[in-house]
Amino acid sequence: MIVRHAYRFALDPTPGQVGALLRHAGAARVAFNWGIAQVKANLGQREAERSYGIAEAGLTPSFGWSMYSLRKAWNAAKREVAPWWAECSKEAYATGLDQLARALKNWSDSRRGKRKGPRMGFPRYKSKRKTTPSVRFTTGTIRLEDDRRHVTLPVLGTIRAHESTRKLHRRIAAGTAVVKSATVRREAGRWFVSFTCEVERADRTPSRADTVIGVDLGIKHLAVFSDGRPTAENPRHYDSARRKLGRLSRTAARRLGPDRRTGQQPSKRWQRADAARNRVHYRTANLRRDALHKLTTSLAREYGTIVVEDLNVSGMLRNRRLARVVADAGFGEIRRQLAYKTRWNGGTLEVADRWFPSSKTCSGCRAVTPKLPLRIRMYVCEHCGLVLDRDENAALNLAALVKRHVAGSGPETENGRGADRKTPSCGAGGIEASTPH
Repeated sequence: MIVRHAYRFALDPTPGQVGALLRHAGAARVAFNWGIAQVKANLGQREAERSYGIAEAGLTPSFGWSMYSLRKAWNAAKREVAPWWAECSKEAYATGLDQLARALKNWSDSRRGKRKGPRMGFPRYKSKRKTTPSVRFTTGTIRLEDDRRHVTLPVLGTIRAHESTRKLHRRIAAGTAVVKSATVRREAGRWFVSFTCEVERADRTPSRADTVIGVDLGIKHLAVFSDGRPTAENPRHYDSARRKLGRLSRTAARRLGPDRRTGQQPSKRWQRADAARNRVHYRTANLRRDALHKLTTSLAREYGTIVVEDLNVSGMLRNRRLARVVADAGFGEIRRQLAYKTRWNGGTLEVADRWFPSSKTCSGCRAVTPKLPLRIRMYVCEHCGLVLDRDENAALNLAALVKRHVAGSGPETENGRGADRKTPSCGAGGIEASTPH
């Protein structure tokens, strides 16, 4: 099975290489902003001509939004726009133009209703102060050195890696991985390189391929399972770091920080305090990412079919009582990781309908309770007398959505209770998700 896989390594560039990396990231930003200016000027000119009564056939020709058109126009104008263009790799400018082409396509598709999700706005100029430095290489010399401690990139040359690259180097040497691109990015004061590869993965089978498990995600418990597996407790990484973050934020507030209105530059002490605060945020994000990867990997390797809910996370985040803990739990990331890990391990991920009442349905007699506020943690069925934890009851109902068949006698999985019904276009994620404590 051929899949797209990214391998990420921290770098230890020299001061000269840091300057070169910043120049390349700045070149990508310049190309992006130049393209936006050309597109906006063209759209404004055509709109003005329409207001004068000029027919569509007589309007100024439209400016191409494709990557090919943008790059062709940039090559014609780069000597005037950026006389220093030869100092950076051509891939730096291609990075900015490719980002612009994708942004314009997303905006156009969103306006025409071809793109799902929230309405996309027109691309905005990239700020030097706010934009994360990043550059992507798709051609040229991109390789991992044999000492497994250095990587080579176009124009930038050989850069030392902070960690060993043997995991990817072994695959490349064995012929099971091919590097397609490399992206260099600065995060939390450190530089990272991410190699996007086509990897040949061996076909796998979950250890319990015939087992269906329902996974109910929540705040009190991060995940409750239908087969008696120990509950995954919610680590609440952000809550654990809030006290330290508050102290560091107060320290930074007492320093002389930047002020855009007066042009005040931050002091060295503020920069050190801000860096210390950012390190805590970065460590919190890494802890959360590590915990979610361990949870999803263990599920994908063990169970053949995993059933989760289609949670409206954006609707939950609008609840001011739940927004912080919902964002800290990472419900959307769990589903995203399960989607590709089940495919890698030979399993199946089933997503229940957003309006399926998993917590309100009795797992014994299938009766539905009209109302069940979040403050009620035990489910009590009025028909059969079942008494069960509401999260465990929801997990059992999710598992019951998928019915296993004997091989050759019918479809492998079967959805029930409207799991294939299209979600209505109305707003938030159901009564249970929006009920206050």
